[in-house]
Amino acid sequence: MDDHDARCDSDADLAALAALGDPLRRRLYRFVGGQDHPVGRDEAAEGVGISRSTAAFHLDRLVDDGLLDIEFRRLTGRQGPGAGRPAKLYRRAAREIAVSLPARRYELAAGLLAAAVTESTGTGAPVGAALERLARERGAAMAGTVAGHTGRRATRAALARAAAEALAAEGYEPRASAGEILLGNCPFSAVVADHPELVCTMNLALLEGFTAALSEGGMSTRLRPTEGACCVRLVLDGP
Repeated sequence: MDDHDARCDSDADLAALAALGDPLRRRLYRFVGGQDHPVGRDEAAEGVGISRSTAAFHLDRLVDDGLLDIEFRRLTGRQGPGAGRPAKLYRRAAREIAVSLPARRYELAAGLLAAAVTESTGTGAPVGAALERLARERGAAMAGTVAGHTGRRATRAALARAAAEALAAEGYEPRASAGEILLGNCPFSAVVADHPELVCTMNLALLEGFTAALSEGGMSTRLRPTEGACCVRLVLDGP
């Protein structure tokens, strides 16, 4: 996922959650989600005590915001001419919506840790070693978006800017400073509090893989724990 896609997803999630700020839409969403079957407009209207037309309007807005999905089905079971038009039914969308401010990437940490444990169980390799390797591979994949934004003959300054954009999409909140890129946010903050050595080592390996894949960018990583920020900084090694 590139930085544009990540920001679009974040904006869409915020818009979806904003839709639930309306008390009536929130009631409709909870009612639909609480049923074990797709819900029609009449059932939804009766369930929350509003008119059918009002229910239809707000249900369709919840569909537009990605919170509900629709399907069309005849409720009578009749087929053929005279059976009538299929009813429009609503069900809770399968899409998961989560917004964290500042950004967190706990699903990334969980995926890497689960993959490392699985590999260790199957091969007998130490979990820590598997985690570091997998994190480096994931970091290299993150760097893949940078090349698409800079071209083959990009200057170091252009690479640094593109790298900062890629890291911003991952929630690091990069800030350019003299000779380095500070990472103002730790995407794994809550996990670090309980397991600092494990998570900071994983994060360092992730960013080492990222900078190593940008060999022409003149960047290297430094582990510098800082309260309220990421434990890793990117050092710009040359002009």
